[in-house]
Amino acid sequence: MAVFQAAMYAGAWFSPKIKQGIEGRKELLKKLELSLPALVNGRQVAWFHAASLGEFEQGRPVMEKFRIRYPDHFILLTFFSPSGYEIRKNYGGADHICYLPIDTKKNAMRFVQLVKPQIVFFIKYEFWFNYLRELRENNAYILSFSTIFRPGQAFFKSYGGFYRKLLTYFDHILVQNQESLDLMHQIGINNCSLAGDSRFDRVSTIADNVIDLPLIARFLEGKPCLVAGSVWEADMQVLIPALNALKEPLKVIIAPHEIKPEEIATWRKKISGSSVLYSEYKKNTDNQPYNCLIIDNIGMLSSLYRYGTVAYIGGSFGSGLHNILEAATFGLPVIFGNKGYHKFQEAKDLILEGGAVAVADSNEITQLLSNWNHNPEIRMAIGDISRNYVVSRKGATDKIMQETEKLLDR
Repeated sequence: MAVFQAAMYAGAWFSPKIKQGIEGRKELLKKLELSLPALVNGRQVAWFHAASLGEFEQGRPVMEKFRIRYPDHFILLTFFSPSGYEIRKNYGGADHICYLPIDTKKNAMRFVQLVKPQIVFFIKYEFWFNYLRELRENNAYILSFSTIFRPGQAFFKSYGGFYRKLLTYFDHILVQNQESLDLMHQIGINNCSLAGDSRFDRVSTIADNVIDLPLIARFLEGKPCLVAGSVWEADMQVLIPALNALKEPLKVIIAPHEIKPEEIATWRKKISGSSVLYSEYKKNTDNQPYNCLIIDNIGMLSSLYRYGTVAYIGGSFGSGLHNILEAATFGLPVIFGNKGYHKFQEAKDLILEGGAVAVADSNEITQLLSNWNHNPEIRMAIGDISRNYVVSRKGATDKIMQETEKLLDR
């Protein structure tokens, strides 16, 4: 772990995000020791930990149901990554939100002794040795949920004894799919069960509680719209030529994964037709029409899909596909790149069921969009597949809460 911490400090010279995480952890434990006891005020503590924003969205429905079921508990939410903490540091569903101190023996001991959690929830991939050991020694209940395992992970290698030991610290592990459950049983871990992915519950809640965005409705003028969500430069290199080649009118909303003004300015120069930033469009009083609206803020995307007829989800021409379920829950056909989606079960499922298409290049995107423009009944049928896929997989949150109640109510 000392090597990991040193690597973080070295990385801060090259990455603003890593630097932000280091700055956010400065004197963190000392600040918590001064403030947290008064905030907790003798209540039992439920600690939820999310690596980043995506894991937070998985954990959110569980936190919110936990709050209803156990209203007297103090909910602590921690993040590892700035991309989660900075966006959700004001989330009202937790009593206190902070970074997770780096997983050293000393930090884990101080943090656990301070927080004294009755129950801890680690979301999806989080396996921190010192924290797990310290929590077990202090008799906290430990759950992992929406967890997913793959054969190539260290847990299942001949040298993976240390990693397998981490799994024994949990009271229960609730996994996403049957493959994960089978892998756990193969290495003798039986304190686990199949619950599914709580993201399905989260995106269903978003669809059931839609937010009206009058400016977006005005921009659309009743025309079909492609919502391009969480896109990167690699996505736009493929998407822009595809959009420029379309002969039919199509409104486009682009929501970058990261707001980089210079990069967005370059995209606008390459896009044929008129484009406008959302921040500018809000000030537009002359009702000038635009073809492309670029969202230059964070937090709107999940509500934007409601206004789309088709979704392109970014990340799959780079390091990995972003959340496709937020679009699928609104009944949109989903398009994404054919490279970085294979480790995402929902992407493979939706391709197999016919609700999503993985594309190799601009020509394929143009052909899809043209076909769906000319045949809206086909587009809507594909969208129904996406929506039904989400609806059929709801319920993980209730299963997670059942295991929670077994621990807390016995």
